[in-house]
Amino acid sequence: MGTTQRHKVFVSFHHDDELYKDRFCRWLGNSFVDKSVEDGDIESTNKVDTIRRTIRDDFIADATVTVVLVGRCTWQRKHVDWEVGSSLRATQNNPRCGLLGILLPSHSDHGKRNFNPRLIPPRLADNVGAPSSFGLLYHWPTSWNASTVQGWIHEAFQRRNRYPDNSREHFARNRSGDCARGW
Repeated sequence: MGTTQRHKVFVSFHHDDELYKDRFCRWLGNSFVDKSVEDGDIESTNKVDTIRRTIRDDFIADATVTVVLVGRCTWQRKHVDWEVGSSLRATQNNPRCGLLGILLPSHSDHGKRNFNPRLIPPRLADNVGAPSSFGLLYHWPTSWNASTVQGWIHEAFQRRNRYPDNSREHFARNRSGDCARGW
């Protein structure tokens, strides 16, 4: 790929997939700036609007790409929905981020040629799947190559000026039900 640009990356994930988030950050090392929310960064007793604003203004604000690590239940999580929604908005203070989804080995579609859009976060599903889509979707590599993943991140960055679909209502709460059936 040849690019050496160091992107500021916001990693969105379900807490059940934290092991993959940690691996992702460790394997990419100093080739990117991690802008992710960590446990304890946001007071859980805050109002919903305050939490959304804090995510947008304190973590996503200067990120260039949002990477969504998609495990088997990620599609249910309100915070993932909010993070993707904030990443897709271009405002005076927060430019739009590129969008990249990575299907984790725990996801039922990992390694398959096609994916079930009902088993990934809906706002991500709205923006991936076609060559002209705003975002990109890849599979967690079976053998890790940091330069390949850096290339994915850079490609998502280059697509950030396309027009995303951010028309869905934000989740009011986490979705429930069988992770394998989707929304």
